[in-house]
Amino acid sequence: MDTFDWKLTIKRNIIMLKIAGLWPAGDETYKFNLYTLYAIVSILTFVYGHNFFQSFNIIYILDDLEALTATIFVSLTEMLAILKSYYLIQNMKILKQLMVTLNGEMFQPKNLRQKDIVEPSLNSWKMVYTVFSSMTMGAIFFWATFPFLDKSVQEHRLPFLAWYPWNSKISPFYEMTYVYQMASVCFICIVNLNIDTLIAALNMYIGAQCDILCDDLRHIHEFADVNARLISCVQHHKAILRFVGNSNQFFNWIVLVQFFVSAISIGMTMFQLTVVAAFSSEFYSCLFYGNAVVVEIFMYCWFGNEVEIKSSNIPYAVFESDWTDASLEVQKNVVFFILRCQKPIKVSALNLFYLTLDTFVKIMRTSWSYFAVLHQVNEQ
Repeated sequence: MDTFDWKLTIKRNIIMLKIAGLWPAGDETYKFNLYTLYAIVSILTFVYGHNFFQSFNIIYILDDLEALTATIFVSLTEMLAILKSYYLIQNMKILKQLMVTLNGEMFQPKNLRQKDIVEPSLNSWKMVYTVFSSMTMGAIFFWATFPFLDKSVQEHRLPFLAWYPWNSKISPFYEMTYVYQMASVCFICIVNLNIDTLIAALNMYIGAQCDILCDDLRHIHEFADVNARLISCVQHHKAILRFVGNSNQFFNWIVLVQFFVSAISIGMTMFQLTVVAAFSSEFYSCLFYGNAVVVEIFMYCWFGNEVEIKSSNIPYAVFESDWTDASLEVQKNVVFFILRCQKPIKVSALNLFYLTLDTFVKIMRTSWSYFAVLHQVNEQ
């Protein structure tokens, strides 16, 4: 059977990270070359620069609740791009090794049946990537156009409140600042979107490997040397656990901060929807942005939840095989393996929050609490 290329599913994801300067070619990490220089210049210009100008402006609007929330609910997510790009670059060697491991012999589907088993997981990730991208592009479109649609461009209004060391209210500085803001936001969205979906893809791959392992265990009796096949399954399980550990090392802090930021951002976005003009372009930009954040954390929690569910099926998969007629040695090894796999794999953020659907519900409840407080303060 031909080698199954796991990376083919996330090809679009990797291409976008390359454009952002966050994915060196091949299986290599960053070196002293033009690509590294491009990565440094682009990240400093669009990620750090835009965040600095927006953050500095908060000093001037501390006494204006509407303006403050209008800045913070977006800038919090944009600031996350700094954290995400930092940990991606720092763990690039680990990530490239994970890609090599993924396409290694042990993680390969053994037959067409196993290819069909993992196909729904791959398709679900593609669907989530498409939905998340659509929400993000919708938010960018309305952010870019609402000053024109609301005719506030005549007042030289920018898409985002920010401070600049030049007069952005006069031409040509206004037009240049406008283009810079939208270029920065597009770049930041590329960084956030593709790092988020990369994390979701890693969890999706873990779940798919659990499916393959379960299938191997269910059909273990079909092999001539059952004990050797069982040992291979044990090694596969160990490799999955190492893959989980290395993946967690990469996104521990990202997920932890993302959960806190998402809860605040969703609450502030709902508040913004109550203060901007209904059904205006600014209203739709907030609506698309809020939905994008919801999809973002749902994606984390869904694929993390899938890992827990699929890994909990491993002990039961052994029972579904015809192992009772095997030799005493095989039976002992089976019992040992079952005991080893009793505890399901749980993906977490520094062991403080687990990536489960229960966590998603808790985040949404927290967001509603933030919204209720802001709405009450604004009315008073």
